[in-house]
Amino acid sequence: MNQLPFTKMQAQGNDFVLLNGLTCELPELTEAFARQITERRYGIGCDQLLVLLPDDVADARMRIFNNDGSEAANCGNGLRCAGELLMQLGDQNTATIALADRIVKTSRSQLGVRVEMGAANITGTTDAHVDVNIGNEHRVFFEATESFPTDTNIEIITGQIADHIWIDIIERGAGHTPACGSGACATASAIWHMDQLVRPLIIEMPGGRVQVSGTPENLILEGSVSRIFDGNYHLPSDGRSQACSSA
Repeated sequence: MNQLPFTKMQAQGNDFVLLNGLTCELPELTEAFARQITERRYGIGCDQLLVLLPDDVADARMRIFNNDGSEAANCGNGLRCAGELLMQLGDQNTATIALADRIVKTSRSQLGVRVEMGAANITGTTDAHVDVNIGNEHRVFFEATESFPTDTNIEIITGQIADHIWIDIIERGAGHTPACGSGACATASAIWHMDQLVRPLIIEMPGGRVQVSGTPENLILEGSVSRIFDGNYHLPSDGRSQACSSA
């Protein structure tokens, strides 16, 4: 059996398995592999698998796999976890990460780790919801009076006191999750749009809280993250992991 080093991290209960393709030759990143490694009983278990790869401009390029094997375009909490890992490994204070449509910058702050998420675009509104694209699609419900689509991420605002917001989350490809960083950003964008007022918001999720600030052109997401443990995942004998070094 060959061994594939991994790091398990979490942000507000949103948990991730990170594979460091900067120092490791990875196996083929198939849907079946993603489902296997993210499965909580027969694999390591997580909401999303994050894969760091070399990039010509950023410190790393990141691919994101949901636990159903599908690939996602953005993940705010995952970016903060990956940024923290890159800063730890590189002994640096900032790290840049490339996604399919943007490069984001991560750094440390008084609230933990922050990421400059880039732009969020409002793509549709009704009396009940606002659609937001932040590299991935979100539908933020102010009232749960419509059926939920299955092809987008869902945030449901369950309470608001001034600038403190409570939400529940259903992620496309992962189901009900305790937190979603891009969902928190989408929620802030939707509230800014509806109120016509941009200001920092505390977003309270079942797994914990984050702060969203900045502007619709560059949202800033901040909150705590933690590195839970490192380990080795056993691959079949034809897996290509002999060149791996532990994170």
